[in-house]
Amino acid sequence: MDREVKSTCCYCGVGCGVLIRTDGEKILGVRGDPAHPANGGRLCTKGASLDQTLVGEQRLRYPAWRRDRNAPAERIDWSRALDMAAERFAEIIRRHGPDAVAFYISGQLMTEDYYVFNKLAKGLVGTNNVDTNSRLCMSSAVAGYKRTLGADAPPCTYRDIALAGSLLIAGANPAVAHPIVFRQIEDARAANPEMKIVVVDPRRSETAAIADLHLAIRPGSDVALFNAMLHVLLAENQVDRAYVARHTEGFDALERIVAAYPPAVAAELCGVPVGDIVQAARWFADSGPALSLYCQGLNQSVHGTDNNVALIHLHLATGQIGKPGAGPFSLTGQPNAMGGREVGGLANLLSAHRDLADPVHRAEVAQLWGVPEVPAKPGKAAVDLFQALKTGEIKAVWIACTNPAHSLPNQRLVREALAAAEFVVVQEAFADTDTAAFADLLLPATAWSEKQGTVTNSERCITRVFPALAPSGEARDDWRIAVDFAHRLGRALGHEDAEKRFPYTSTAEIFDEHRATTIGRDLDIGGLDYAILESRGPQQWPFPAGASHGAERLYEDGRFPTADGRARFVPVEFRPTADSLAVDRPLSLISGRMRDHWHGMTRTGLVPRLFNLEDEPLLGMHADDMHERGLRDGDIARVSGLRGAFAVRVAEDAALRQGCLWTPMHWGSRFMNSPGANAVVSDAVDPYSMQPELKHAAVQVERLALDWPLALIRRCADRDEALALLAAVRRQLDDFPYATVGLYGRRNALVVFRAALAEAPNAETLAALDALFGLSGERGAIAFVDNARRIAKKAMTVDGRLEAVRLSGETAALDWLRGAMAEDELDAALLRYALAPSRRAPMAAVARHIVCKCADVSDVQIRDALAGGADLAALQDGLKCGTFCGGCLPEIRRLAAACNAQQPAAA
Repeated sequence: MDREVKSTCCYCGVGCGVLIRTDGEKILGVRGDPAHPANGGRLCTKGASLDQTLVGEQRLRYPAWRRDRNAPAERIDWSRALDMAAERFAEIIRRHGPDAVAFYISGQLMTEDYYVFNKLAKGLVGTNNVDTNSRLCMSSAVAGYKRTLGADAPPCTYRDIALAGSLLIAGANPAVAHPIVFRQIEDARAANPEMKIVVVDPRRSETAAIADLHLAIRPGSDVALFNAMLHVLLAENQVDRAYVARHTEGFDALERIVAAYPPAVAAELCGVPVGDIVQAARWFADSGPALSLYCQGLNQSVHGTDNNVALIHLHLATGQIGKPGAGPFSLTGQPNAMGGREVGGLANLLSAHRDLADPVHRAEVAQLWGVPEVPAKPGKAAVDLFQALKTGEIKAVWIACTNPAHSLPNQRLVREALAAAEFVVVQEAFADTDTAAFADLLLPATAWSEKQGTVTNSERCITRVFPALAPSGEARDDWRIAVDFAHRLGRALGHEDAEKRFPYTSTAEIFDEHRATTIGRDLDIGGLDYAILESRGPQQWPFPAGASHGAERLYEDGRFPTADGRARFVPVEFRPTADSLAVDRPLSLISGRMRDHWHGMTRTGLVPRLFNLEDEPLLGMHADDMHERGLRDGDIARVSGLRGAFAVRVAEDAALRQGCLWTPMHWGSRFMNSPGANAVVSDAVDPYSMQPELKHAAVQVERLALDWPLALIRRCADRDEALALLAAVRRQLDDFPYATVGLYGRRNALVVFRAALAEAPNAETLAALDALFGLSGERGAIAFVDNARRIAKKAMTVDGRLEAVRLSGETAALDWLRGAMAEDELDAALLRYALAPSRRAPMAAVARHIVCKCADVSDVQIRDALAGGADLAALQDGLKCGTFCGGCLPEIRRLAAACNAQQPAAA
């Protein structure tokens, strides 16, 4: 019998509620949970496609080990796998001490999973070497909150967006990265047309397109901008001196520093007009409640903490905090990065926002855990952890639910570190991640829809997650794997009480212990339990014993979780990026997200329709930068920096300031023959947060003489066939100087391969690719060969349908062919056009892509409706596009503007 199960989306930190419809055997569909406070029933394209991500041989279903790193993985049973892990870890600990092992975990784990791993490392092994991929996205936000407000506690709620008079969006692109938040921004603007929106971003992003003011600052100049805005507030008497005197300290020292940042000075540092800085400051002060939203653009910097601090200063100086519609609101990058921080899942933290460096906090946790002590020696944060793995200081690493061989900076070093390690355990739901290739031992973990526990989103809202399906194969919950390992490791190390330290048989027991550690702390959830979460739905913390509900906003009384109850102003100054521009590296590479993919695409990369908007890695460049290097749209270029290089296709991007390049961070070795942007970005870290500067690298771009294009497309019978072909083609990528592979499609699933070479490929290379793509043989084949120009094209048809195409030497038709094959639009009479050297589709084939994936609406449908007189409201009412998440609204508006521009002027 069908039923709906409550869960959450497993992508960004908005924490959208999801209802999973299931018959107990499979997922029948997903929809947004209308009762969830984070999304009210809305889902973005990624969330709406979650039911399509649990397919194929990509799932890791059984434990496996490798006899050596070059050997194939062999299936083993759980008992042998965990015994092997315990024996290897115990041996290394006995020989080299507890700090010779490490755990690297993930913001996608449940809070209960996180809690057990943290206790395993710090309370059993005796090492603080447990860090998480949250270090890469949120640790500067954590440090910024702690240095100013006293605790890692976002003071705002999503409901503040509708109450704000002005929005300052800095280093964030919610239109793409947090579409549900962006939809709330759009709703707020519609309800209050007077709302002022200022966007700070070196690139004119999709979010900047709706701004009243876009400050396209130079990368890394955020502190100069915010200090200058504070300078303006001081000069124009917009500082709330009474609030500052009653509730803060340190303002006098900061005021002296800010005096050196008049708008003219900051304009020179930031590369924006003086008047724009003044206007941004005035709108912040004069427009009513001021809310700031910020994310990785501030965080992923060697001065990411200072960036956060300087922004929070604006709120403290004006008293714009602890009020409806006001406050500094950090947008979390992962679904449970908050929950991981709550349980101390970073190398410098302990449970319930305690600090490892504080001996009182260590003693409290030791008592709560029933252990003699928690080690005082600081653990290795993510970048240092992998550097220590390379040098041999750390011998073994346990990696759970994350993919460092894609996501960390300086990928050459990371991969060398994994190769050098004595023992690597990878605990994963998917078998084909970049990191899995380095594993000695692979442990299958449950995936979304199979997991249970709790997660905490950006607004401190805790949601109970229920499983909709039984684990796939022999997969186990992450917490259960960690508990079973703890029992075995404890025995191997002579800790006979290990089973008493880890007595858990359910996530409820773990949550109750976690809850007990929070009592009396800033995140006190002593009054919250599974029963309340299940009966009353998601709840915000703090939720102390005796409370009837959680706190919607923090600091309403002006008291902060510091020793004296006052917030802190911290002296911060402008500092340059870690990578300095130079004659041989004159360009700034910045990165960001695509609308329809997430992180390393381990999950979203299984869904063909999520490639329809962007299906190939591209490097955006300013037209003048391209001209200086003799580059044209579609050329292949080499991007090189201090740490490495990668090849990528270039595209002119009018959204960029001159000197800036932009590329999505998602593309890596599973879809191109390099690690992508992380091959070149800096692994220098912020001194407070230890977060690396993933957002900037100084690089050079040079045209590669790879003028021989090659492309193949295969229409697959179903997605399983497409994923099998995708996996097979990946193994060929390194045979080419430039190559990419990806999916595409809606009605039909396609695999699309692109390559570029210095000269025509030999017959053996083409034959091997033809065999992979079903192009061998002559039955049903159409061919075109020009020996003089060495152009070789071939198409394969079955029953009048185009099944596969190979274009070698000339690929003008690739884009329309891809769309026609995905939509079955090329009828038998037009098959001969498949090999024509034309960028224009034949009349019966219409080039299209899906704009609204939630409603499955294409640009062709939208253009037809616009031509018929529809406006945005009519499009939303008739086609339903733009009514689910809002992620497609910027593109719909661009289409509408283009249609209006083509209309003849009225007489």
